[in-house]
Amino acid sequence: MSLKQTQYNADLFPTKHVEKPNESSSFPAEKSARGHPEAEQHQVEALQHEGKIILVDWEENDPENPMNWSKGKKWLMTMLLCGMTLFIGLATSAYSVGIPQMCAEFGVADVVGQVGMFVFNAAFSFVPLFMAPLSETVGRNPVYLLNYIGFVLFFLPLALATNIQTSIIARFFSGVFGAAGTTMVGGGLADIWVTSERSVPMSVFTFAAVFGTIAAPVYSGFILAGKGWRWIQWVQLIVNGAFCLICCLLLKETRGPVILARRAKKMRKAQNDDRFRAPIELERESYKQVLKESCTKAVKLLIHEPVVLFFSLWISFAWGIIFLFFSAIPLVFEGNHGWKTGVSGLAYIPLVIGTFMGFGANFYQDHLYDRATARNGGVARPEARLYSALVGGPLLPIGLWWFSWTQFGSIHWIVPCLALVPIIFGIYAIFLATYNYLTDAYGENASSAVAAQGFMRNAFASSFPLFATFMFNGMGIQYAGTLLAILGTISAPFPFILYKYGPKIRANSKFASANLEKEAGGVKRAGGDHDQHSQTTTRRSGEETAVPSRQTSHETAAQKAKNVV
Repeated sequence: MSLKQTQYNADLFPTKHVEKPNESSSFPAEKSARGHPEAEQHQVEALQHEGKIILVDWEENDPENPMNWSKGKKWLMTMLLCGMTLFIGLATSAYSVGIPQMCAEFGVADVVGQVGMFVFNAAFSFVPLFMAPLSETVGRNPVYLLNYIGFVLFFLPLALATNIQTSIIARFFSGVFGAAGTTMVGGGLADIWVTSERSVPMSVFTFAAVFGTIAAPVYSGFILAGKGWRWIQWVQLIVNGAFCLICCLLLKETRGPVILARRAKKMRKAQNDDRFRAPIELERESYKQVLKESCTKAVKLLIHEPVVLFFSLWISFAWGIIFLFFSAIPLVFEGNHGWKTGVSGLAYIPLVIGTFMGFGANFYQDHLYDRATARNGGVARPEARLYSALVGGPLLPIGLWWFSWTQFGSIHWIVPCLALVPIIFGIYAIFLATYNYLTDAYGENASSAVAAQGFMRNAFASSFPLFATFMFNGMGIQYAGTLLAILGTISAPFPFILYKYGPKIRANSKFASANLEKEAGGVKRAGGDHDQHSQTTTRRSGEETAVPSRQTSHETAAQKAKNVV
């Protein structure tokens, strides 16, 4: 436990001056114990022994510990969180379908309406940097629910807007409030699922994130044709409002340390004894400090870590293609093939099929990962997360070449439709590989690595719609698609290079090399005896670590990494 003298626990220390701990006191200064688990534990034990604190921690098989919830309750929480991700994602792309009609009504160019896409995704890029640390302090539920309620309410100005300015402002705040329900859900899942069971829930979450982003045009086109663009927003309001009510009634707090802090607060009040303290109350720093560390470390990793930078560029390019195709698909199937509004939304069905295929393929990726873990003595290297990307990376440019040169009206519409399947399959594989590799490779720095790619990915996604129509009309669909295909072809070898040279690259990294010892240690332990009574083995997003069988309130690096997608 990292016991630091902060504004929250200063009364437990002999000195009253938080910024200058008493060097002569019976408690060592912060700097003398930080980074030394034994010394930090001795500090806690000393406080307990002298009666200054009564530590409130989990009991064995504590029913309030989210890790001890029944499978049914865990899956209920999982489906609620993934449902939130799905419905917020659907609102992301549903708006794009109504842009032409909305802009015609307001008398502005379509590109002005695309600003609504820009501000929505831009909010997704920076809001999690503030919300993730906040959720660790006040809990997941207040952040999820208050933001989701705000997200639902901003459908009203979207549906009732009388000018484009109102629509754009409403979209911005919709993105601000919607970010928590998509980018931070992974943290909630990490709170309730042990690492060995987390693969399927995280796969469901990834599916909800990708599927929600691409599926809305399938039905929104028919709403647009039958009722107009405003009813796209009314439908979103009705569905999200109903689901928000369900979440308010059923969603429970999942962050264990916050639950313990609330328990300690109740005990202090009930027994009129201020000594009851939860671990998080002893170790946490101020929100300002956590926020500063979260932002600065993410930037440092982007600058100093080539792997983080290239993964971020790769997933940003792939994710941006989704938003480019919100413009390309109508141009191809309405312009070249003469499909009517509504019917043109059916062209997105291949994207839905490709997403399901990516979800299914992930189970085989997990099988290969488990096999690699067994071969390495129970410790899989992060490179074992790249198998799906070895296939998906090349499939993305193949699909782009295919689509670009078969979208002509003289070629049957089914041909470019089929090309969309490998495109989205490749994007899905890249998404999973990026997320899982960074989590595994960067250990305690994984949260910042994932935050860095999330920031860049959503920044790219916000800007691509602004020039999509100009690019496809100005260059021609085939040549604009060729440009994307060339970029995809250039990036396709990246997972192969990383698969072969990843360990050597990480060995030269001051942020990632710490995990190499565990990987090498796994081989050494393969033939040794293991005390199954005193320890249990858990898989932490790609690495096996021996941990005490008693569950604690502390997060692993992988849990922290899943706070931001």
